[in-house]
Amino acid sequence: MAEPAPELRVEDLILVSVDDHVVEPPDLFDGRLPAKYAELAPRVVTKDDGTDVWLYEGQELPNIGLNAVAGRPPEEYGIEPAAFSDMRAGCYDVDQRVRDMDANGVLGSLCFPSFPQFCGQLFARTEDKDVALAMLRAYNDWHIDDWCGAHPGRFIPLALPAIWDPVLMAEEVRRVAAKGCRAITFSENPEKLGWPSFHSPHWDPFWQACTDEGTVVCLHIGSSSQMVVTSVEAPINVMITLQPMNMVQAAADLLWSRVITEFPGVRFALSEGGIGWIPYFLERADYVYKHHKAWTGSDFGDHLPSEVFLDRVITCFIDDEFGLKNRHDIGVEHITWECDYPHSDSTWPRSPELLAATLDGIPDDEVDAMTHGNAIREFHYDPFAHRPREQCTVGALRAEAAGVDVSERSSGRPVVAPESPVTIASIIEAAAGASGNR
Repeated sequence: MAEPAPELRVEDLILVSVDDHVVEPPDLFDGRLPAKYAELAPRVVTKDDGTDVWLYEGQELPNIGLNAVAGRPPEEYGIEPAAFSDMRAGCYDVDQRVRDMDANGVLGSLCFPSFPQFCGQLFARTEDKDVALAMLRAYNDWHIDDWCGAHPGRFIPLALPAIWDPVLMAEEVRRVAAKGCRAITFSENPEKLGWPSFHSPHWDPFWQACTDEGTVVCLHIGSSSQMVVTSVEAPINVMITLQPMNMVQAAADLLWSRVITEFPGVRFALSEGGIGWIPYFLERADYVYKHHKAWTGSDFGDHLPSEVFLDRVITCFIDDEFGLKNRHDIGVEHITWECDYPHSDSTWPRSPELLAATLDGIPDDEVDAMTHGNAIREFHYDPFAHRPREQCTVGALRAEAAGVDVSERSSGRPVVAPESPVTIASIIEAAAGASGNR
């Protein structure tokens, strides 16, 4: 009989989050653009109602409230636009972000963008593509040099793609890789954005560059700029419940696509997709392959689809007790953890305690793999080159965060209770206002 796993000590955990978010600061583009483009850069303006919005090419891009609710009481969560003054400073100030990470016992963080959208759709909509590329590269340089570079060893850099041109995408992958960035965002369904799908050779220069550089392609839920919904009349709880599980659609599209078989060196992360749904998805994929490959033409060689998925895909979870119970059917060696700061699903500032409850009884080597080891390996991240391992634990980091107030604080804005339940239609309307077309 195997010996029981030793009792898990929260303070001994080392936590690396592969899914957090940055609310970009107003000075992002200062000094980062050629002089001829400086006046065209996105800028923050304060509206008459006190909210702050980014303004770019005549389009207003608000910070939707749910994107920056860390430290706010849940009754103040909502979809209304917000001001920087409403937010916890750690949302947009990198020094304060690290303090909030310390207070939560989190060593490392990979941060997705906010106002440019998950795969740079904002810049892709720019008519003058020379301007678009200048803005995108300025953004990536800010993210790598200023945001991640401000605190070496605390962040995993993540780049935006020049999604309108796969050759430029490949060039940017190589450019940022030379700066130490080996993760890039991409759409979970590019066809929904008006570009070719995973099944098209259109993206081959991009896949090849990612193969050559060892760059992970991160597919975040919502990165198709569309939401999978049941009915627009359904309460918002329906959408929130289904959001992680809806990643199964991207997973299926990817698994049966040519990129999986023709570019075996590309690795994908299903960001904020959860893991509890994966065992049956893999079972179903194998069943379909065995029963239908004779007439569908699919060919995984000597492998089953499940084996290919487990070899190529990095899976990510915030809080997923069922998934952890079935971790061996998902692949312990590729499971990674997420905090989701400062979004409404985040477990900040009690991530270690909440995570420990679901890790209890799991062997130490598996805990280490899922909480930090897999992320360090998959994303070419080496925090221990900057901090001794003993200073990277939850206990050590929290000791450095003495005095950081993590109590809930109201924004001071009046809370207006909705006259009727919040519906998916209202969220779609708010998202459309925040992102514009495509």
